[in-house]
Amino acid sequence: MMVDAIGIAGSGMTLHRKWLDAIADNLANANTATATNDAAFQERYIVAQEGAGNVGASASAAFGGAEGTLVYEPEHPLADADGYVRYPEIDLAKQMGNLIMAQRGYQANAAVVDRAKTAYEAALQIGRG
Repeated sequence: MMVDAIGIAGSGMTLHRKWLDAIADNLANANTATATNDAAFQERYIVAQEGAGNVGASASAAFGGAEGTLVYEPEHPLADADGYVRYPEIDLAKQMGNLIMAQRGYQANAAVVDRAKTAYEAALQIGRG
């Protein structure tokens, strides 16, 4: 039972780490400009799927649209003849909110692992006594 808790919480930690990685990519590329004839950076999402039986959650990546937003910046080296460049549509406030949730989820799963390990060690001590 305790080993199951450690395994499930471990898969939860992996899921939240992937979510944190996706958020970091999104934040790092929020101001990445491309030419108007190229696709904008696509925001990355993590989609969690429930595991079967005693297997924890798994994750896959999904991507936002590549249309982005056209911004008038005629001095930008990637600007088209009309002076526009394409930026990704990434909501920084939403990303920061997601960052807090992903951090809290990771911390909660790490606490479960720590508590299960402590309980397992206590059970071993009882067996020795």
